[in-house]
Amino acid sequence: MTVLAPTDRLVTRPRMRVAAVAMIAAMLAGLVYLVATAHGTVDSLGRPIGTDFSNVWTAGWMANHGDAPRAWDWPSHHAVQAWLHGDPHIPFYGWHYPPPFLIVASLLARLPYVAALLVWQGLTFALALMLVRRVLPADRDALIAAAGAPVVLICLGHGQNAFLTASLLGGGMMLLDRRPWIAGMLLGALVYKPQFAVLIPVLLLVRGEGRAFLAAGLTVTALCLLTLALWGWPVWQAFVESLPLTRHVVIEAGATGWHKIQSPFATVRQWDGPIPLAYGVQALVTALAIGAAALSAALLCTPYVLDYDHVLLGVAIAFLFADMQARGVMRWEPSWLAFAWLAPLFGRAASQWAHLPVNLIAAIALLALAARRAALLDAAFARPLCAPQRQ
Repeated sequence: MTVLAPTDRLVTRPRMRVAAVAMIAAMLAGLVYLVATAHGTVDSLGRPIGTDFSNVWTAGWMANHGDAPRAWDWPSHHAVQAWLHGDPHIPFYGWHYPPPFLIVASLLARLPYVAALLVWQGLTFALALMLVRRVLPADRDALIAAAGAPVVLICLGHGQNAFLTASLLGGGMMLLDRRPWIAGMLLGALVYKPQFAVLIPVLLLVRGEGRAFLAAGLTVTALCLLTLALWGWPVWQAFVESLPLTRHVVIEAGATGWHKIQSPFATVRQWDGPIPLAYGVQALVTALAIGAAALSAALLCTPYVLDYDHVLLGVAIAFLFADMQARGVMRWEPSWLAFAWLAPLFGRAASQWAHLPVNLIAAIALLALAARRAALLDAAFARPLCAPQRQ
């Protein structure tokens, strides 16, 4: 029977609850301070409340006012952002999404900015928590750990869409065996953020999930046709024409900041590696990740992944922990799960000041843990490989 590592014995439920509750309290205090010190829709640092949500709401507003194609024109988008927030010096938050996400943006933009932000974050966060509850239905601490994960504060502070991405990907993977058509629809809806859907077609084909593959394809087709019906070909033309600039400025030049983008590609670039080498390393990691644990692999298969996107890693932790409850705990697993849970709290600072990609390390570690469990436990070795789970 495998003996747990000394660090594993430090990871206990009482300590997890204390850490999660402390994070929830800090999160609430920070969000209250952010809103209390804001002036209209602009915070005390001169940024829109919810920062990145500004590009979503602005794009939706432009679509609702007959100007959808210009949402992908950076100067036009920035000008509308500045006018809507009433501040000519507002930072620019670019809109780089495919047209299907404009459907959601246009619906949200029918509400006032702050109300739309609250609805957006509240509903998608609730979806992510519901998924965790479904993965760990009998674990009373699961929701506390999920709600108190440091990445939640990062996602809420940025008004980002990682809760939705994790819900679609995690829900799709969970339903593959029981509800393949619904699973395919959820996975197909990830067309709004295609960098996290790169491994899905390969995964579905390898698993022989024909119905889910077809449902995903039909969903993608339906969403794309809907955008054509609503706004016509100009929105797709504008999106396609914006891709070279987005690739060069945002991905290859790292305008967002290498310390925020923690992918294999970004790590090579942060370490002054040339662009061809960065693409080569990214391709190698993608090839190794495809076919392994979907949520952690998704974070490794794209050159553009931000720290708030590690909400996906939080759901991966839930899936791994559920398997640990069912089949036992292997050496180092509790330690690495705790590290992955904490990583977003200091990952950006570690990358900025020490060029150490902490979040990337966490994603690789969880993928390795999942691969090890699949190789050892699913191989049905005769001797026990796991210790009983400690509470």
